[in-house]
Amino acid sequence: MRRFLVSFTALTALMAVSACSDQAQQTGGTTGSGSMAAQPARPMAPATMSEAERLAQMQREFQTSVGDRVYFGTDSTSLSAESKGTLDRQVAFLRRYPTVMLRIEGHADERGTREYNLALGDRRAQAAKEYMLAQGVSSNRLTTSTYGKERPEAIGSSESSWSKNRRAISVIAQ
Repeated sequence: MRRFLVSFTALTALMAVSACSDQAQQTGGTTGSGSMAAQPARPMAPATMSEAERLAQMQREFQTSVGDRVYFGTDSTSLSAESKGTLDRQVAFLRRYPTVMLRIEGHADERGTREYNLALGDRRAQAAKEYMLAQGVSSNRLTTSTYGKERPEAIGSSESSWSKNRRAISVIAQ
């Protein structure tokens, strides 16, 4: 009988500790009454986000709300009114986030030599950069690079494809 009582007591204590451990895991170590289902889910606080998560979230906002690319005509580096509007939104974004830096990537369509398209992509990136500098953005927040025809957005040998590939893309480079 004594052996049974000791085993029963040990088993009861083990179950009690196990139950406490499960509740702590479910509540994140907090104690107290109330149902977890009754508490509304809260979004992750910015302070708990990793740097990579924060940058990815910022880049998504930049792409969807602001616009990350401007398009050019054939063999052109001239900015259209629509392109200037996009760049104005990018400037406003940079003012809202004073520590953000942008890398402006210049691209060209498939026509022309590799060297010509690299130079054209660079001039397109520079045109976007110069416009933002004229709007008051500090030069140390903007860098440029060129890919020429090496990274097409659209594949094909048609005006529709070419027009999508003649672009400058701004990427958050913090």
